[in-house]
Amino acid sequence: MMNSVKIYSTPTCVYCKMAKDFFQKHNVKYEEFNVAEDEKARAEMVQKSQQLGVPVIDIDGKIIVGFSESELKKALDIK
Repeated sequence: MMNSVKIYSTPTCVYCKMAKDFFQKHNVKYEEFNVAEDEKARAEMVQKSQQLGVPVIDIDGKIIVGFSESELKKALDIK
């Protein structure tokens, strides 16, 4: 089953890079939005998470703020 994964990030965010590395390691396809440049994506991110911190990760509508390997594994059903 394919999850719908979106990550709202900025180019300089260390935790965003960690999350993207995690996705690549586990072959998770994701859509990335650079909220430093994309105002529409930034507004969408704030609406979903109620805050400006990145990364904001949306997995099938479940919002995870920040990088938590255990939370990502649980949300993506990775053992």
